[in-house]
Amino acid sequence: MAHHHHAHGHDEHRHEQGRHDHEHLDWAEMAPLLESQAELFTPLYEHALAWLAKEVTEPGLIVDAGSGPGVISGLFAETFPGARIVAVDGSEPLLERALARAERLGAGDRFATLTGDMPGVLAELDYPADLLWASRSIHHLGDQGAALAACVERLAPGGTLAVMEGGLPSRFLPRDIGFGRPGLKARIDAVEEDRFTRMREELPGSVAQVEDWPALLTAAGLHHTRSRTFLLDLPAPVPDRARAYVVESLTRTRDMLGEHLDPDDRAALDRLVDPDDPASVHHRPDVFVLAAHTVHAGVRPV
Repeated sequence: MAHHHHAHGHDEHRHEQGRHDHEHLDWAEMAPLLESQAELFTPLYEHALAWLAKEVTEPGLIVDAGSGPGVISGLFAETFPGARIVAVDGSEPLLERALARAERLGAGDRFATLTGDMPGVLAELDYPADLLWASRSIHHLGDQGAALAACVERLAPGGTLAVMEGGLPSRFLPRDIGFGRPGLKARIDAVEEDRFTRMREELPGSVAQVEDWPALLTAAGLHHTRSRTFLLDLPAPVPDRARAYVVESLTRTRDMLGEHLDPDDRAALDRLVDPDDPASVHHRPDVFVLAAHTVHAGVRPV
């Protein structure tokens, strides 16, 4: 059985491009890529965790639900040096990487993993969480409201649930790239939105819901709901690993969505990912990474 929430927290371009095909991916094979992408986004995650740390003081237990290879789990271990961390995911190979990362960080003694499908697997936690974090994993569950309620049940009184959902589509290039019709990425985004809608509609037990996350958190029984958006801003000229992310992301877009684009846009995308084309993202000096992710948090009443 495919696990709908595997690692979704940390595969940025699985969110930009590949939301629909995640059941067919080999997570162990993708692990190095997931890890390098999450590391690229570390400044954004660090800002988000610092924001949470202002209100979540000295949590005893932090649960990273949909942890993937554990990059954010490791950041939690660093941000909250007194906390125990449990990384939860459907993929055993990714959790093995998460544990190895925690050990490299010197946090292996306060780090555990739990394998299984969200949200049911949370019932296996030994203790309620003081902070439960779900990074872009809830939207892979058919009934998002029920999933949030299940998360809230596993919170200690006064505990915080934080979900990273929404934000803005990433941008990598100027609006006019010098060939094709300007605004290519906006048209790709429109195709991706349709694909994401279909993915949601085809999930087991899918429930259509207004994606007002603070309202959903309130309906799940939380109060003191708040939202904040965090930016990853890597201006041109980008370091090699950021360029590699853009290459990988746009190549995946071409493979996943190319058939849904008009011929001119598909031709422009082909040029952008062709390593032999000097105007491709392999070589262009104007490649950048600009991404915005939103975190919504709420507190379980004492």
